[in-house]
Amino acid sequence: MKTIHLIKVAITIFTCSCSLFLEIPIAIGQTTMPEVMDTGKLADQFNYIHERTRIYENYRAIREDIFQKMRGNAMDSLSAAKLNIDNLDRLLLESNAEIDSLNRGLQKTKDELALAIKNKNNLSFLGITMSKTYYNTIMWLVIIALTVILVLLFLTFSRNRTITVQLRKDLNEVREEFDEYRKSSRERYEKLVVSHFNEIKRLKESR
Repeated sequence: MKTIHLIKVAITIFTCSCSLFLEIPIAIGQTTMPEVMDTGKLADQFNYIHERTRIYENYRAIREDIFQKMRGNAMDSLSAAKLNIDNLDRLLLESNAEIDSLNRGLQKTKDELALAIKNKNNLSFLGITMSKTYYNTIMWLVIIALTVILVLLFLTFSRNRTITVQLRKDLNEVREEFDEYRKSSRERYEKLVVSHFNEIKRLKESR
C-alpha cells in the first residue's frame, strides 16, 4: 500500500511539473500589451477581455498588467469626462450671464420705447431728433435683433444642458461598471488565492 501511495504522489508531482513547464511559454508569450489597450475605446477593451480571457470554474483570469492598463484607461476616461463637464458648466455660466445682460438690455430698450411713444411731438434719441415712424422702426429692429440673439443663446443653453446631462449619465454608468468590475475581480482573485493555497496545503499533507 505504501508503494502504491508513493507512486501516486510521484505521478501527481510529475503532472504538476509538466503543467508548470507548459504554462511558462504561454505566460512569456502574453507579456506584450494588446493594441486595443492603447488605441481602443473602453468598451472595446472590455469586449477584448470578455473574448480573449479564459473562464475556469466560473472565474476569469486577467493578467495584472492588462488589469492595471484598463484601470488607468478608465480613470483617464473619467478625468476627461469630468473636465468636459466642467467646461460645459463654465460655458453654461457664461451663457446665463450673457442672457441676463441681454434681458437687461432688452428691458431697457422697452422702457425707452414706452417713454418715446408718450412723446408724440418731439422725439429724441441719443440727442438726435427724428420722426415717430423712423424712431419706432429703429427701436423695433433693435428689439427683433436682440430677440433673435436671445433665442439663439437659449437654444445654445438648452443644447449644452442636454449634453451635460448625458455626459453626467455616461460618467455615472462608467463609474458603476468600473466599481462592479473591480469588486468582482478582487473577489475572484481572493477566491483563487485561497483555492491555490488549499491545494498546495493538501499536496503537502498527502506527502
